[in-house]
Amino acid sequence: MTVPEMSITLSERAAAQVAAMLLNEDQSGLMLRISVSGGGCSGFQYGFAFDDAVKADDRTFERGGVTAVIDAMSLELLNGSEVDFVEELVGSSFQIKNPNATSSCGCGSSFSI
Repeated sequence: MTVPEMSITLSERAAAQVAAMLLNEDQSGLMLRISVSGGGCSGFQYGFAFDDAVKADDRTFERGGVTAVIDAMSLELLNGSEVDFVEELVGSSFQIKNPNATSSCGCGSSFSI
């Protein structure tokens, strides 16, 4: 039996926003690092940062010329998720639509499984 490969996806809006941010900062070659750490009001919290290196346990995903990188442990918690960029009246942010989360906080930056 073949084990399905784990993955995440970047929405078109998220890829466009990352590309715009990198262009504004003149930071070609950087990737969006997505991570999960303990904490937040629901148990785990999402993290976003720019990185220029891929580590041994990282997986990379691309869309629209933008590369996202995620470590193996975070990928286990985010498998099947979509990273989106949302603009609302109260502000704009990257948000993760995580099918593995059983609950999340009101602001969407933390979750539990």
